Order: sequence, then C-alpha cells, then structure tokens
Amino acid sequence: MATACSVLGHPPPAPGSPTRAELETLLAAVRIIDARPPLRGYERGCQANQACVFGPAWTGSPDAPGGHIGCDSRNNVLGKQLREVRFRPGTRDCVVDAGILDDPYTGKRITFDRSHPRAVQIDHVYPLAAAWAMGAAEWPLPQRLRFANDIIRNLLAVDGETNETKGDRTPADWLPPAQPYHCFYAGKYLTTATHYDLPVTIADHKALTRVAETCP
Repeated sequence: MATACSVLGHPPPAPGSPTRAELETLLAAVRIIDARPPLRGYERGCQANQACVFGPAWTGSPDAPGGHIGCDSRNNVLGKQLREVRFRPGTRDCVVDAGILDDPYTGKRITFDRSHPRAVQIDHVYPLAAAWAMGAAEWPLPQRLRFANDIIRNLLAVDGETNETKGDRTPADWLPPAQPYHCFYAGKYLTTATHYDLPVTIADHKALTRVAETCP
C-alpha cells in the first residue's frame, strides 16, 4: 500500500519523524505571533565587555537535558548522534575524535574527524537569535543556558555548510534541503518551541502546517 506521502508525490519521511497527527497536536499547542520582533540587546559573544547572553558556547548547564556530566555540549551531541564513534583516550568517553554522521538536514553520510571540525557543526534548531527576539531576553540566565544546551530537543549535529546557510532563519525562510527530513525538522522545532513556551510567527506556522500535510 502506498504511504500518504507517496500518494501526495512526496518521498517517505526520514526515520524518527513524527506523524501528521503528532505535528498537528504541536501546531495547535504552540503560541503564534504576527511577526518576529526586532533583535535588540542580543550579544552572543563572551569576550571582555560582551554580554554573553546564552553563556559561553557549549560549556553546558548543570541541568541541561541529556547532558553527560563533565562533557561540553558539543561533544555530548557528537557522542550521542554519530555512529562508529571514537573517543579520545583518557577523556572518559567525552571528547569525540571521529565518527560518522547521517546528516538530518541533507541525508548525506559525513565522516567526522576532529582535525576538520567545521565539516560537522552543532545547530540550534530553534535559533538562539530568534529565541532572544521571541522572548528569551526576559528569561533568567539559567533558563537561557538550559535552552542553549538542550541536547534532547534543540541541538543537532548537522552538515557544516548547511548549518551556515541556515543561520538564524526560522521555518518560513528555511527548511532542510532534503525533503524527507522536513517532518523530522518540524517536529524538533515545534517540540522545542512548546517546551520553552516560545512562539512561532504566522508565517512559520503556515510553513510548518504545509510540512505536516506531507507527513503520514
């Protein structure tokens, strides 16, 4: 029997993708606002005299979901998401030296080697700049640290070039290049938004609704 996606002319979604019904539940639960507010007071850098609004990159949070105590968030994500992982000796299975990524944005198989770290980057599915504009500016710092280091919901190891192309764009302006991963991405985005009570714009909601219609 043909799947709903193939009937509609779409390839089947990637493994681990939510169903249409699950996405519709999230779409009904998420807050919606007219448009993304202006970005004011956002300073990610942590050098002297910089605001460091989400804390130093990848330093983690003691209560960030999914963390491996003693490891930074980047290595935590790599260790959980890569296959055939090789850890640096003497780091208690913390520092990832090599592995293979099945990229959740392009579908490509990428060989990761720590000597070329930019090939695989860690993406915030719900971008930090967008979160700041959408309400995180009002959060206390510990909550911003949890959000920025949430391995379960908001962090993904992805193709580096694709991550740089995405930047801080949200679903109305960016979806994964590989269509089979749209349902997966929509689920991650909406799960993060609802868990942290972050809104989506009307345009984002429309884009994610169109994605849901392609899911079985």
